Amino acid sequence: MIDLVIMLPLVFATLVSLFIVVNLYRKVDFLEQTLDSNYAILDDVINKMKEIDTLGAFESDDEVGSTFKMLQDEINRLDNLVEEKNNA
Repeated sequence: MIDLVIMLPLVFATLVSLFIVVNLYRKVDFLEQTLDSNYAILDDVINKMKEIDTLGAFESDDEVGSTFKMLQDEINRLDNLVEEKNNA
């Protein structure tokens, strides 16, 4: 009888813990897949941005050139982030 009183709460706690762990694993797995797809999208954007300016047409001293330079700096920052993720 004492064994039953001790075992039932332990079995219940084990089942609840297992349920929690499985749910957290599913959430983490979903977030990892989402993050990986976002990195793939960012990588595509970076490559397309580089293709757009293969001739260097946007590099000039006017407002378009300075705006493009700021965009290019942000793209390079994102590119470094994607490369760090891929190397990890």
